[in-house]
Amino acid sequence: QEELVESGGGLVQAGDSLRLTCTASRNAFSVLPMGWFRQTPGKNRELLGAVRGHTTYIADSVKGRFTVSRNYGTTTIYLQMNELTPEDTAEYFCTAGGWVDTGIWTYWGQGIQVTVSS
Repeated sequence: QEELVESGGGLVQAGDSLRLTCTASRNAFSVLPMGWFRQTPGKNRELLGAVRGHTTYIADSVKGRFTVSRNYGTTTIYLQMNELTPEDTAEYFCTAGGWVDTGIWTYWGQGIQVTVSS
């Protein structure tokens, strides 16, 4: 059983919006920070956003277009992506158990593909 399961990816057109959902398998994740990364071939994973308690982090590279959200104390995190461009094409990963300052995350989902056509 996967600890973190992503959903909501797929093929969209430039300018479209998409919302990714990640749900953790155990209630223990409700107290862990959760976040979203993405990765394209040949590049490092890029942290997009994360939520820890009442604190939310969003990367400058996607600020204004992407929003990360999570109801406090739950095991689900969302990534709302607006005004998508082909450069947003990547595999998107849910993560948990880390934070922005350390860059170390314990749990990872399998990843979900997002493809944005021009």
